[in-house]
Amino acid sequence: MKSSASSHGAKDTLRDFTADRRVLVLSAMALVTGTFGAFAAWVLLKLIALVTNLAYYHVLSTHMPDLSDAHLAPSSILIPVIGGLVVGVIGRFGSEKIRGHGIPEALEAILIGQSRIQPKVAFWKPLSSAIAIGTGGPFGAEGPIIMTGGALGSLFAQFFKLSTAERKTLLAAGAAAGMTGIFGTPVAAVLLAIEIMLFEWKPRSFVPVVVSAVVAIAWRPWLVGAWPLFAQQRAPVLPWWGLSVCALVGVIAGLQSALTTGALYWVEERYEQLPLHWMWWPALGGVVVGIGGLIDPAALGVGYDNIQALISGNVLLHAALVLLIVKSIVWVVSLASGTSGGTLAPLLMMGGAVGVLEAHVLPFGGAGFWALIAMAAVLGGTLRCPLTATVFAVELTGDLRIMPAVIIACAASFAVTVLLMRRSILTERLARRGRHLTYEYTVDPFEVMRVRDIMAYPVHTLVASLSMNDALAFFESGSDVKRHRSYPVVDDGGCVVGMVSRAEVLRWSRDGWPDEETLGERLGSSELLVGHPEDRAGDLADRMIAADVGRVPIVDRTSGMLVGLVARRDLLRVRAHAGQLERERARLMSLC
Repeated sequence: MKSSASSHGAKDTLRDFTADRRVLVLSAMALVTGTFGAFAAWVLLKLIALVTNLAYYHVLSTHMPDLSDAHLAPSSILIPVIGGLVVGVIGRFGSEKIRGHGIPEALEAILIGQSRIQPKVAFWKPLSSAIAIGTGGPFGAEGPIIMTGGALGSLFAQFFKLSTAERKTLLAAGAAAGMTGIFGTPVAAVLLAIEIMLFEWKPRSFVPVVVSAVVAIAWRPWLVGAWPLFAQQRAPVLPWWGLSVCALVGVIAGLQSALTTGALYWVEERYEQLPLHWMWWPALGGVVVGIGGLIDPAALGVGYDNIQALISGNVLLHAALVLLIVKSIVWVVSLASGTSGGTLAPLLMMGGAVGVLEAHVLPFGGAGFWALIAMAAVLGGTLRCPLTATVFAVELTGDLRIMPAVIIACAASFAVTVLLMRRSILTERLARRGRHLTYEYTVDPFEVMRVRDIMAYPVHTLVASLSMNDALAFFESGSDVKRHRSYPVVDDGGCVVGMVSRAEVLRWSRDGWPDEETLGERLGSSELLVGHPEDRAGDLADRMIAADVGRVPIVDRTSGMLVGLVARRDLLRVRAHAGQLERERARLMSLC
C-alpha cells in the first residue's frame, strides 16, 4: 500500500539564483523609471536655480549661481527664514513625508509601506527641496532626488500588477536614476541602491536597477551636462607606506562622521523639547542658516562649486577652516529642524574641508588629493556605504588611480563608525520610530544547510498493518514510554505510507471504524508531504508552512525508505548552528 508523495510545488533547489523571466519585464519597465529619474533630476536642478536667483538676485533665471562670492546684507537672514516657513507649511498641509533628507523616508516606504509612495510626495518633495535649498539651505539635491525618483518609480509600478518585492525594485531603480541624473555616477548609484535600499542582492533587483541608471546616464548629457562632474587627473604616486596614511585619514573621517551624526540627533532632540509645532522648526533653523551665510556665503546652497574648488586644491587653509565650521553648524541645525534637503553634498564639503586642513601636515599629496580622500571617507562612514563611496569618488573625478587610496580610507572610516555608533545617520531616524534595521548581508543558513544535518533519526514508527484498535490503545496507553504527537506509518518494506497523530486517532474513534481495519487502510492513498536528505532546509520549511504540517518524514530519494524525520523544532537548529559558527573559536593548527 502506497501513499502519493507531494513536494507541494517544490522547485529545482540546485539553482544559484531564483530569478525567472520576470526580470525581463522589470528591466523593460526600468527603461521608464530611468527616464523619469533623469528628467526629475533636471527639473529639480532647474527649480533650485530658479528659486536661488529669485531669492538672492531677484532675477528670473534657471542658471545655477555661485553663492560663495555673493555680498549679502544683514537682511538676507530673512531669506532662509521665509524659505523655512514655506517648507513648514508644505510639510504640515501638503505631506509630512517631505521632511528630512529623503533616504530614510524611502527606506520606510520599502520596509513597512509595501514600496508604495503617495503621488503627492512626488510633487511636494522636489518643490519643498527646491525652496529650502534655493533660499540658502546648506543641502545637496541628491537626497530629495533619491526620494523623488523613488516616488516616481513606485507610482509607475502601482499601475501594474506587481508584487511588493517588484515594486521595491522599481522604487530603487527610480532612486538610482535620480542620483545618476544629479551626479553622473551610475555605478555608485547602483551600489547605493544595493548597500542601502534593496536589502538584497538578486538578479531580479540588480538588473533593472542597472538598466534604470544606464538610461539616466544616457539622458544626462542632454539634460544636465557632461560627466564626470568634477574631472581630475592629479593622483600622486604613493610611497610604499602611503596607504597607511590614507587609512589614518579614514580614521579621522570616521571620527568626524560619528561626531556629525551625534550632533545632528542631539540638536533634533532639542527641537523636540520646544513648545512649538514642528511646522515652525525649519524657520528657526533658517535663522542660523542666514547668520551662517553672512559669515561665509560658501556654506549656503548646494555648493557644487565649492566641492570642485576643494578637489582642485584651490581652497586656502583659512577658507577651509571657516567653511568647515560654518557648514557643519548650519547643516546640522537646519537638517535637524525637519526641513527638506540632502546629505551627500554637505558631507562631501565638510569632509573635503578637513582634507584640506590635513594636507598641510601630511607628508605627500596636495590639498585636492586629500580633500577627495576625506570626502569619500566621510561619505562612506556616515552613510555606512564604503563601496558606494569608493566608486562615487572615482566616477566623480574620472580618475581610476585613486581607488586604492580611497577604498582603504573608506574602509577605515566605516570600521570606526561601526565600532563607535550603533546606527548610521540614515537608520537612527528609523530606529527612533521603532523600526530597527540590520545591514549585514549574509547567506541565509536555511539556504545552505541540508535536511540531513537537522533531521532526527532513528525514527519511531507505526506499522501499516497495525489495527485501529491497537493504534488507539497505543496512544491511550499510560506507559512511561514517551509518546509523540504524530508518527510516520511504514509498510513492511520500510516505505512511508502516511503520518498519523494522536488527535486523528481519537477523532476516528468517536466516528467508529470497521472491525479489523488497519492504519494503512485508514490512511488509504492520502497525499503525503515528504522531504529528502539532500533538500535545503529552507525549501522544506517553505513546504511545511504551505502545507501547514508540523512533522515531515524524510525518505531516500531512490528507495523511498524512511531515513529521518523533521519537526518544527528541528528547524530551530539551523539558526542555532549558524550562531555557533559565529561564536565558537578554535585553533586548528599549532607550531608546537
